[in-house]
Amino acid sequence: MGSVDVVIVSYNSAKTLRSVVEPLAGEADLSVTVVDNASADHSVDSISGLRATVLRLAANFGFAHGCNRGSEAGSAPFVLFLNPDCRIDPTSVRKLAAVFQQDSSVGLVAPLLVDGTGELDFSQRRFPCLRSTFAQALFLHRCFPQSTWVDEAVRDPDAYRRQRSVDWVSGACVLVRRSALERIGGWNENFFLYGEDIDLCARLASFGYDVRFEPGAKAIHQGGSSAPRAQLLPTLTESRLRYGQLHFGTTRAATARLGVAIGELTHAVLTTKGRQWRRGHLSGFRVACSSIPTSPRPPASVPPAAVSQQ
Repeated sequence: MGSVDVVIVSYNSAKTLRSVVEPLAGEADLSVTVVDNASADHSVDSISGLRATVLRLAANFGFAHGCNRGSEAGSAPFVLFLNPDCRIDPTSVRKLAAVFQQDSSVGLVAPLLVDGTGELDFSQRRFPCLRSTFAQALFLHRCFPQSTWVDEAVRDPDAYRRQRSVDWVSGACVLVRRSALERIGGWNENFFLYGEDIDLCARLASFGYDVRFEPGAKAIHQGGSSAPRAQLLPTLTESRLRYGQLHFGTTRAATARLGVAIGELTHAVLTTKGRQWRRGHLSGFRVACSSIPTSPRPPASVPPAAVSQQ
C-alpha cells in the first residue's frame, strides 16, 4: 500500500484534537499534518509530543483553504482529510487505501461513519436538486420519510452494508487520490465552510472519477465540536447558494435560491429548538435574499504558515 498524508484542519479543537491525532501519529506509512486555522484555544498545544507537522495559519480563511495548505505540505499518493472531531484507526485508513489499489477509477473513498454512541451517521448523499430543496423547505420529508426524492441523505441501512458508488459523502473523513485532487485543482476555496465536500465530489465526477463508500473502514464522528450549529446556519445557507451558482444554470440557480429562502423562513417560524435556532434561520433567510460575493474570504494575499514539527 502507498503511504498516506493525513491532513487535519483544526479550529478551536483543543478538546478533541489529541484523540484524533494520537492513533495515527506513530505509524510509519502515515504522515500527519495539522493545519491550525488561527485557533484561540491553543489547540495545537494539546498534541505536544506527538509526531506531527503543524502549520499555524495567521488567519482563518476556511476549511477548504486549510485542506489545500495541508495537502500541499505532503507528497504521498493518497491524502486523508479528517475533521478534528473524527477518529479513525490506522487499519481503517489502510482499508480505504486498498480501494484505490483495486480500482484506478476511484478518486475518493469514504468510510462508514458512526457517532459517539455507535449510531449510524447517514453520510452518503445525493446531489442537491430542486425537488429535494423545495421538499425540505415544505417539510415534505416528514410526510414521506421513505421517499428518496424528498431528501439528499441516503437513509436506507442496506446502503451502508456494502461497498458502492455514491454521489457525494460527508467530508468529515475522506481519502482522496492525490493525482485526482491535483487534476481538479484541489478543494474549492470559494467555500468557507459547508458545501466544499459536495463540490469536491461533483468536480471529481465531472473528470470521470468514481466516489466510493467502503463500510469495511469505520470512523467515529463526534460532530459539532467547534461551534454551535445554530450560529453557522447563515454560513450553510451561503454555501448552498454558492454551490448552485457554480453547478446549476442561471435559471435553476435562481429557483434553488428561492427554495432555500422559503426553507429558512419556514424553519424559522416552525422550529422547536429555541430562540437561537430561530435567529439562525432568520439570518439564513436574509442571506438567501441578498447577493453572494464571488469569494467568501477575498484576501489580497495569504500570509505564510508557521511550520513546526512536534
